[in-house]
Amino acid sequence: MSALGFPDGELDGLEIERSTDFAGVPDSFQRLWTPHRMAYIQDGQDPAADACPFCVGPTMDDEKSLIVARGEHAFVVMNLYPYNSGHLLVCPYRHVAMYDEATEDEVLEIAHLTQTAMRVLREVSNVDGFNIGMNQGRLAGAGIAGHLHQHIVPRWQFDANFFPIIAKTKAFPSLLGETRQALADAWPRD
Repeated sequence: MSALGFPDGELDGLEIERSTDFAGVPDSFQRLWTPHRMAYIQDGQDPAADACPFCVGPTMDDEKSLIVARGEHAFVVMNLYPYNSGHLLVCPYRHVAMYDEATEDEVLEIAHLTQTAMRVLREVSNVDGFNIGMNQGRLAGAGIAGHLHQHIVPRWQFDANFFPIIAKTKAFPSLLGETRQALADAWPRD
């Protein structure tokens, strides 16, 4: 059996495509190169607690870790792999996997930060609507199942939803750092 799970010899004579063969070659997919995702791919979706980005991020500078705002029990961070511009995550500081494991204080602050994030996104980005939710557990689609996080995805009336389907492209009008700075600057100060 080969490393790919095919019977020995079945792949003899076939050439394996390599990503370097496609750089700069136009095709119907118009591939977007994202080498920064290799660490995510190699380490798997659920890193050890000492490597969890939601645990490590708060120990770093807000600009470097893309943190928009900090509370006492939870914080708001840009999603490194956003569905839309301004896609935020609200995470408790404590490494806890499931919503029903969060303390009452964590739940209340996650809710408060989510409401504030919605107001700030409306102010900064003229958002028309939101998708808000949590994927609980790997089978439910949680990218990092070991650390609770709530998604806040801004939506606009004329989202380019057809881009990923028709053009196989996702458009982001601003860089994560620029968006983080605009949201952090607009975040209300207590």
